[in-house]
Formats: sequence, C-alpha cells, structure tokens
Amino acid sequence: MDSPADETSGGRDLRLDRVTKRFGEFLAVDALSLTIPSGSFFALLGPSGCGKTTTLRMVAGLEEPTEGSIHIGEEDVTFAKPYKRPVNTVFQSYALFPHLDIFENVAFGLRRRGSKEVKALVEGALELVELGQLARRKPAQLSGGQQQRVALARAIVNEPAVLLLDEPLGALDLKLRRQMQIELKHIQTEVGLTFVHVTHDQEEAMTMADTIAVMNGGRIEQQGSPGDLYESPSTTFVANFLGQSNLVRAAVAGTAGEDLLLDVHGQRLAMPAARRRSGEVDLLIGVRPEKIRLAPAGEVQSGDAENVVPGGVVTDASFTGVSTQYLVRMPWGQELMVFAQNTGGGVVAPGTTVDLRWDPVHTFGLDGSGDERAGVQHDEGVEPVPVG
Repeated sequence: MDSPADETSGGRDLRLDRVTKRFGEFLAVDALSLTIPSGSFFALLGPSGCGKTTTLRMVAGLEEPTEGSIHIGEEDVTFAKPYKRPVNTVFQSYALFPHLDIFENVAFGLRRRGSKEVKALVEGALELVELGQLARRKPAQLSGGQQQRVALARAIVNEPAVLLLDEPLGALDLKLRRQMQIELKHIQTEVGLTFVHVTHDQEEAMTMADTIAVMNGGRIEQQGSPGDLYESPSTTFVANFLGQSNLVRAAVAGTAGEDLLLDVHGQRLAMPAARRRSGEVDLLIGVRPEKIRLAPAGEVQSGDAENVVPGGVVTDASFTGVSTQYLVRMPWGQELMVFAQNTGGGVVAPGTTVDLRWDPVHTFGLDGSGDERAGVQHDEGVEPVPVG
C-alpha cells in the first residue's frame, strides 16, 4: 500500500488551541493547547480520568469542546460532524461487523464513499497488516490480535489525515501486546499517517511514540521525546508515572564548577546545575533505580567521582530474570529502589549492609514543595497532582 501522507495529509498538522471540556461542574480538559506534526506518532499518556480520552473524542467529533478550537491543517473542524472530518478511530473493542468477512469490513468505508478502487485499496491494506490470506474469514474466526489488525486496516484504507487510537491494545495479552506495539510503529512508518495514540501504559507509549504528552488533571504536565521525559522529568508526577524514581529531599549547599552541591540527610552529593528544574534551595532530587549500583559497604575507589550514600541495608531482593530488584533502607528510614542487571554476579541477600553509588549526571532536581508520591501507581490507581 503506497503511503498516502504526501497526497492527503502533507502539512496537515493537528492543532488544539485552548481546548476546554466541562461536564457540568467537572473540568475534564483544561485549556489544552497542542500541535501534533503531520506524519508523527504522538501519544497522550496518563491515568484514568486525566482527560486524554475526552481529548481524543473531541478530535474525532464525538464530543464538542466547551471552549477552544481544533484544526487539521487549515481546516477548522471544531464543530464538524465526525464523518466530515479527515479522521478515523481505532477502538479497543475493534467494532467489526460480525456478519461481514474481513475484506468487506475493510471495504465498508470505501463503498460508502463510492470509491472505484475498492479491491486494490483493500488488498493493499490487508497486505500491510499481513492478513491478505484471511480476507474471506469472518471476525469470529480470528484471534484478538488479528481482529485488531483488521480494525487498523479498515481505518488506514480510508487514508485519513489523522488516525486516532483509543487504548487499541488494551484487550490483548502481554506478549501479543508487545508484538503489536512493534507492528503498529512499523505500520505508521510505512504509511506516514499522523497517529494519535491514547494510553495509560507507559511502556506502550515509550515503545511507539515519537513524542509523548503526559496528562494529569486535564492538563499536559510535560511533553517531549520518550528519552527526554524519562531522563529529565520536570515534575514529580512525570518522574513517578513514567517509570519509577527514587525521590529524596535535599538542600542546595553550594556550587563546584558546573555542579550543585547538595546536602542529603547529612551526606554531601553533587548534581549538574543544568539538571535543576527549580530555583529553590529545597529540592526533591531523583535518580532512576537502574542508574544506581549496589557496592560493598565502605568500598573505596581512587579518583571516585560518584555520588555515594553509605549505610544502606537491603530489605528485599526480587529476582525477575533480566534483573534483580532491591529495596534498600537508608539511615534516615527511606527505602530506595535499585535495579541490578543480571550479569551472573549473584543476588545480594537481605540484611546486607551496602553503599549506593551513581554518577551525578543521572541525578535530576525537582521543586522541593512537590508531592513525592504524585503519579505513583498502586492497586487503586494513580495518585494525582491537585489542579488549582
């Protein structure tokens, strides 16, 4: 299937300008402004209730904004009917017609538009999702992953300017979901359409998206590439929601060249000044668990430029195959996480006294007045940041 991007969606960025949506007294989306470049794979990531699905539905025309405007290229689609927008949506539920075979499911939209190239377009779309040989089967004869591919082909064949994906992999098991993540990214690259993917799954967003917008409380907390968001979160919510972080209270005690010197419970640590996201003296400094190394207590290294926090005690060690995940209780009572890659060195037993070591460049500094638990995922959901 040839890429339709140049012919149908070239230069047609999706723009949201101060889009707001209220349901009675509830503010679901709060003055959201966003530009999604044509041909990109963009993810709206956040917990349930953050406003991401409502945003998607407004782009699709399934909800009307209370305020603001939505443009695709130069076209104002804010109040356009769904079928008059150059947009298609792939839902988690697939929404296939059970009485039609796969070919006719994919052809449905083309036939309604009176296309004269139904056969060629449908065959091209099915080949793209590797289902050409199953064209005459019914949906009930396919697996969940195959049905999802059919739903994707049905959306792509209409060559929309924007393809919306609403938790499209949520109904699949873990192994198939990971396989489909790779396939979706490949398909997006192949066809060159703008994909806007709504998900609560951080791994899904990071695997596929060029750009991620992390949403919370109807607003965008931070937007950027997966690498930028993970390595340099700007808020505690992003630090905790996108991966896991150790956040520790610290005070700026001085400078040394391009580094800040930090007082962390009586221990002197360093951090590049450029990694500081707050001008306050009191910070929450963060370091990702896989950046930390467990070392024997009191280990001395010549020319040591690492941050070293001594006196930790391993309280838990969970071997997961790829790595061992440790909890280490620090002298001030806080437990920190450490992920150690499985390189054959064995597991450090609980009760062992250790030092924690990491390169100062892996430290980031956030506003010390923030809630260090914001965005932490647990069985009941995610702890939000209050919206004022």
